[in-house]
Formats: sequence, structure tokens, C-alpha cells
Amino acid sequence: MRIGIAGSGAWGTALAVMLYENGHEVTLWSFFREESEALASELENKYLPGIRIPAGIRFTWDISDLGGRDIILMVPPSFAFGEVADRLAPHIGGAAVVSATKGLMPDGTLFSEMIKGAKPGKVCVLSGPSHAEEVAAGVPTAVVLAARDVEVAETVQDALMNEKFRVYTNDDFVGVQLGGALKNVAALACGMCEGLGYGDNTRAALITRFMTEMARLCLKMGGKSETLSGLSGMGDLIVTCMSMHSRNRRAGILLGRGRSLEETQREVGSTIESLYAVKAGYETAKKYGAEMPILNMIHDILYSGYDIGKSMRALMTRTRKHETEICFMTVEDV
Repeated sequence: MRIGIAGSGAWGTALAVMLYENGHEVTLWSFFREESEALASELENKYLPGIRIPAGIRFTWDISDLGGRDIILMVPPSFAFGEVADRLAPHIGGAAVVSATKGLMPDGTLFSEMIKGAKPGKVCVLSGPSHAEEVAAGVPTAVVLAARDVEVAETVQDALMNEKFRVYTNDDFVGVQLGGALKNVAALACGMCEGLGYGDNTRAALITRFMTEMARLCLKMGGKSETLSGLSGMGDLIVTCMSMHSRNRRAGILLGRGRSLEETQREVGSTIESLYAVKAGYETAKKYGAEMPILNMIHDILYSGYDIGKSMRALMTRTRKHETEICFMTVEDV
């Protein structure tokens, strides 16, 4: 198949390598000409050291070159998703368009809703536990594809799948996207706790209770809470909260050790998606009236100067609660 990829960061490049090895004709678009030329000449992405990019991939900085594709994967950083969606819209034609960027707009708009120019039923979402470094290296990985048209879902599923990359399908656009968008908040929180010297008990509690928070918001927005028990949700939380591949976890560790936000951003050295996710999640939760104390705590630490240690103690001493089982949560529970 003819496949275009809009975004040549680590994830976009990893997908390009994998899809080329699947036997497809792949065009990889970069936002900047210099970046595209560097990839074409060096055949390596600085964010994927040691991964050789096949010379047969076509590199471009002209987004119109993505026209005439069968499938287009959108993989820009979350803060640039809207701009790239606008630039891509005139060139989509009859392609199936897959949002493979995890994120959320502050007004609660899902990234799938920002894709313009695609035919009805041809918009999909790819999410799940998938570090770019491991996908590029051929480490076995499973993800989930949200799509409403069965034929489109199966076409994209077949294009992506191989013996090292398994794709499941789902029709819950809200749940699949929220799980991917908000898991970075939990990773940041877990990193903070690690930086403070807390242990596995704390990390497990944060992951589990943040699942409940995501489920509350998911139901308020019309999604299914059980989706979050799958790959986009629990799977994403495990991979990003437990792995040192996660820039968000590393950022949280630095913050927990007393680094400022500016120092943390400089030391991590690349996009920290959780900083956008915290703002977007906080505003979206307010809009829908979803109770999300962990998210609120992280927001206040980052943007209101709250002390991390005192914030954790305040979180632990909240009014006593009854645990709600996520898989059986209904709208009435939130």
C-alpha cells in the first residue's frame, strides 16, 4: 500500500521503518526541510540512535507529497497537531487517516475530531503501550486501533500488523484517546514520587487510582470505562509509569528531586508531552465536572507552585472514600 506519515519524530520514524519492512511504499514528511534532508542523508533519527532507516523510504518537507496515499498516519507532537491537520486537509483525498499522536485539547476536543478533509468513517486512532525505540527495534508490541467502519479498521489493521506488532480494533474513540492522552500525567506523578524517594506501593496506588479518574472523565465524555482496562489505559499506564524510556517519568523524577520546571525541560531535552496533557486534562475535567484529585494535584504543582511533598500528604489525607471498580463503573457512579 501507499502510506504517508505526517511527522518524523521518534514515533513517526519508527512507524515508517516498520511499515516499509511490511512491504509498503512509505513517504515520511518532516515539518522542517533541514530535518527531512538530515534524515535522507544520515538515514538515522537522533531520537532513535542505532536504528537504520531504510534508504527506500521517501523523505519530504512538502506536505502535498502525502496526497494520493491509501493510508496517512498523523504523528506530530501534540502541540502541533491542529496546525498539521489544517495543512494536511487539502491533500487527504480518499485516504484512511490515522491519528497516532496521544493528546487532548484543553476544551476537551479529541484529536480525531480535528482531522479535516477525510471521508466519513475513514478516521482512525492508534494508541496503546508502544515506545518508539522498541517498535523500531522489532520488540513485540500490541496496540489498539479505534475505528467506526469495520472495513477501514481491517484495512489499516492488516497494513500495520506483523509478527512483532499486533493490532486490536475497538469502536470507542473517547476511551482509546483518553487513555493515551492522560497516561502521561500518571507517569509524571509516578516519577515525582520516585524522586521523593517513595516506593512501589506509592506508584501502584497512583496508577490504580488514576485509572479511576480517567474512567470518570471518560464516562462524562460518552466513552466506555471498560476500554481503559485495555491497551489504551492500563497498558499505556504500565509502560509509561514503569519504564525509563518514558520522558514523562524522567521529568517527574527530576521535579521530585527539586529541579525547577525550566531545568527539567532543559535536562530532558525533548518534548515532555505530560506538560500539555496536564493543562488539557485539567481544563477538560473542569468542563465536564469530573473529579480528578491526582490530576489537579499535578496541575497545582506545575503551575501554581505547590510543594510536591505537601501535595502528596494532602492527597493521602482526603476524606475517606469507597473504592469503585472501574470495569463496572456507570455514569451514575460519577
